[in-house]
Amino acid sequence: MRSHPPVSLIGVPTDIGAGDRGARMGPEALRLAGLGEALAARGVDVADRGNLAGPDNPWLPPRDGYRHLDEVVAWNRLAMDAIHAELKLGRLPIMLGGDHCLGIGSITAVARHCRETGKNLRVLWLDAHADFNTHEVTPSGNIHGMPVACLCGIGPDALTNLGGSAPAISPSQVRQIGIRSVDEGEKRLVKEHRIDVYDMRYIDEVGMKRAMEQALHGVDADTHLHVSFDVDFLDPSIAPGVGTTVPGGPGYREAQLVMEMIADSGRMGSLDIVELNPALDHRNGTAMLAVDLVESLFGKSTLMRD
Repeated sequence: MRSHPPVSLIGVPTDIGAGDRGARMGPEALRLAGLGEALAARGVDVADRGNLAGPDNPWLPPRDGYRHLDEVVAWNRLAMDAIHAELKLGRLPIMLGGDHCLGIGSITAVARHCRETGKNLRVLWLDAHADFNTHEVTPSGNIHGMPVACLCGIGPDALTNLGGSAPAISPSQVRQIGIRSVDEGEKRLVKEHRIDVYDMRYIDEVGMKRAMEQALHGVDADTHLHVSFDVDFLDPSIAPGVGTTVPGGPGYREAQLVMEMIADSGRMGSLDIVELNPALDHRNGTAMLAVDLVESLFGKSTLMRD
């Protein structure tokens, strides 16, 4: 069994960037599904840091193209500081979301850590959505549809400069897996900035194994691999507990293969689990599935061959 760095669970209970209420309950649903115990059973040193505390969701309409910008900035700053502190301690932070706007704070912290340690950053964005909207093209103003754009320097200064310098990352550091819902204006931006996207059409054509081999190409001992796992990456037939379901996503075995291939790389240094919405789930089944998949990120496998 491969040894893993000590893990810190950080709950970030907010749905501030989402279009549905309920993702704020995600951290507790993951805990109830036994995430900490499952990792500990695999020999991982797990410390649960509890939940961060930030502003309430005022549930207001967009202003200047953004919903809840001030609150989104506050939550992301909290997440950024907490995650950076754990990385400095040599621990692997697992952010328990919360909606995917929190990826801005999480990945800004990881990018800073990589600059400080001389590591190359690779971001695997497992999602049904490209999350590359801006205030000009967003149909909703919900900032959970904008984190990749913000990280790449496109968005409000308070988010693009969250860590003190913009952009936090370059588009060349991102690999998106499972994409199948992109707004028209967003599609233009994704192509313009040349984001490396492995959408479901491509995965259907070449298979998940080849797509993941390409997404992980070049990852080596000098690479910090950050996995941002939006639960809506999964097909809603197996993972109904999300606010933005999109049919046609990876099934159970495809998702397991993704996680097992990431584990095989041995380079994962940080993880987000976001957009789990227990209010829309059935008997916490989506949370239990997420825990099962995260176990595979930490080496659980059915592999019987050498």
